[in-house]
Amino acid sequence: MPRSMIELPYQIEYLSILDEEGKLDKELEPDLSEDLLLEMHRAMLLSRRLDERMLNLQRQGRIGTFAPVKGQEASQIGSAAALDESDWLVQSYRDQAAAVYRGQSIESFLLVYGGFFQGNQLPEGVHNLPVAVPVGTQTLHAAGLAYAIKYRGDESAVMVYFGDGATSEGDFHEAMNFAGVFQTPVVFVCQNNQYAISIPREHQTRSKTLAQKALAYGLPGMQVDGNDILAVYVAAQEAVERARSGEGATMIECLTYRLSLHTTADDPTRYRSEEEVEQWEKRDPIPRFQNYLQEKDLLTDQKIGDLEEEIEEQIQQAVDRAEEQMKELEAEALSMFDHIYAEMPPYLEEQRQALEEVLAEKEGA
Repeated sequence: MPRSMIELPYQIEYLSILDEEGKLDKELEPDLSEDLLLEMHRAMLLSRRLDERMLNLQRQGRIGTFAPVKGQEASQIGSAAALDESDWLVQSYRDQAAAVYRGQSIESFLLVYGGFFQGNQLPEGVHNLPVAVPVGTQTLHAAGLAYAIKYRGDESAVMVYFGDGATSEGDFHEAMNFAGVFQTPVVFVCQNNQYAISIPREHQTRSKTLAQKALAYGLPGMQVDGNDILAVYVAAQEAVERARSGEGATMIECLTYRLSLHTTADDPTRYRSEEEVEQWEKRDPIPRFQNYLQEKDLLTDQKIGDLEEEIEEQIQQAVDRAEEQMKELEAEALSMFDHIYAEMPPYLEEQRQALEEVLAEKEGA
């Protein structure tokens, strides 16, 4: 028998609607309401300013280390905007933009990065999972959550975020395979910011795209310009609708770039050049989207200035509330052992007693 090619059910498609030079493909432009466009813009700007404020707080010793989002706002807001309140968002350690857009408070992140676990307690009705720090583990959580949704017969979707480095982890491949086999309603959003900490993307895999990894598990994959919020939204909306309609999972690879530090403990000058960063700064998603909105007469320089002042005040109020809560929580150190297990295991009980003794000695000193 002659050799023959095996036909695969999917091919990898690349999507860009609004390029870095401001050129718009009118045929692909989504029909979004003015309110949604302005809401997404505000969320992107809020994320950028929150990043800057948190970096200042960290340098002042008022919070611990964290992972800045700068440069990846379109990948997060564009995708999260496709979700409904009933859908679930599963975040990693660099997804504050999407999580806040989904209703999580700014102060919750300030508490978490200030060392207070209580920040992970989300209000009723906010369908976000807490931050997952181990690389790639959240993809398994998302696959399991999506399986539960399907088992219950709900019409919700799950969206999980991860970086290019996570695609080198076994957890990612297990989650993708599980999602493929059981046709779970989950959208895998890979924010390919070109580096797994300091390891460049070309040293992680020989695959031409990361999106094509979906094909191995019988899932559709798409690569989009991750700094084009319109393209990200369209891809995410298609994937979410596919999930809700019972057609299973999808992987979206967002080509983007981390313009800031990996974390506040990182020195990116050791592994990437200034010239490379400058080239990606020209593709910054926020000015690109602002130019688009100004062309549509939805935004002016005056409106941007007013919005900047409004956001500055919003962030300041959140910082004040968070620091007040930190003072109160310092007196409740033993509460860190609560809400972990229904019945506390012996080793944790021992640790709790040991901390109780230390605190008692401190008070008596």
